[in-house]
Amino acid sequence: MLYHLLYPLAYKLSLLNVLRYPSFRIVAAGLTAMVLGLLLGPIFIERMRVLQYGSTNVREDTPDTHKKKAGTPSMGGALILASVAIATLLFADLTNRFVWAALLVTLGYGAIGFTDDWLKISKKNSKGLAGKKKLVLQVLVVVVVYYACLTDWRFHVEHRFPWVFVGSYVDLHVTLPFVPSRIFNPDLGFLYLPFMVFVVIATSNAVNLTDGLDGLAIGPTIVSAMTFLALSYVAGATIAGFSLAEYLRVPYIPGAEELGVFCSAIFGAGVAFLWYNTYPASVFMGDVGSLALGGGLGMMAVLTKNEFASAILHGVFLTETVSVILQVWSFKTTGKRIFRMAPIHHHYELKGWAEPKIIVRFWIISVMLALVALLSIKLR
Repeated sequence: MLYHLLYPLAYKLSLLNVLRYPSFRIVAAGLTAMVLGLLLGPIFIERMRVLQYGSTNVREDTPDTHKKKAGTPSMGGALILASVAIATLLFADLTNRFVWAALLVTLGYGAIGFTDDWLKISKKNSKGLAGKKKLVLQVLVVVVVYYACLTDWRFHVEHRFPWVFVGSYVDLHVTLPFVPSRIFNPDLGFLYLPFMVFVVIATSNAVNLTDGLDGLAIGPTIVSAMTFLALSYVAGATIAGFSLAEYLRVPYIPGAEELGVFCSAIFGAGVAFLWYNTYPASVFMGDVGSLALGGGLGMMAVLTKNEFASAILHGVFLTETVSVILQVWSFKTTGKRIFRMAPIHHHYELKGWAEPKIIVRFWIISVMLALVALLSIKLR
């Protein structure tokens, strides 16, 4: 918004010329989101405490340390989303369809998570939104955003239906980490949309499963946001006519550099939230935060053409999800559990690991996986 309002005035005030550079707006968005989160955090937490909007979904079989957390203010993800949305709308180029796609999916998934949290809080110990309803809504959000923001519809009066689908603004090819595109670069065609839906939903639900310890989910989310910031900038930016994408032999995506503003906003809002969510947490993000942030990261994987590389980057989220799947499968087929408790972070708790130790070690693993994911781009 500021980009569109103030940059045209640059001829009167040369200082405003900095708004033309994505790099400046990326930094500004991150700082804005961070300051908003830090300033509004205490107000939000106190309001949630007064309204008694606290965590109620503590499992009966959870470690004893978690039972003490009952009543901790929840739905902190709403603060994250507000900071991300404001910073993105202020500093991003709002004519960029990629920015709108990422932001709308994030907010749409946030609305789903908010509904889930609200049902849990208002009905006390409720399971929230039914799983099937949640899944249908998640699919619907991605499909609607895809056709609204990422496809080309043109008006043709000679056709029976005036609006005719022409094509997609998203490259329908996929690549594998460490594998050159000349070896593996298939065009999925009409199958890409279901693939895209799967990536976004899987990432969203994986982040949701990871959000079980103080700061455990937001830490890797911050790391992922910074990684996607770098990947989006590389994919779309040109410096003095020099294309970073061409140099690194990654798909060139015009306009992708604007996604750096969105990623920076997630980074800033995430750091601010971590200030209050670090152990012992003063607030939980709730489903409104975990589903939304996961959806946003899933969209970044799609929009930067790193769908499979994101499996490396999101290795912590993936491990948490796989541990749940294996636990359920093993118990249903053999009657035995592989882990003491799933997701796997609870397994380590029951083994006697202190909560801060689990969190920090998962953060370290997340940083290592991010470096591997970045390395895979160059070695491709």
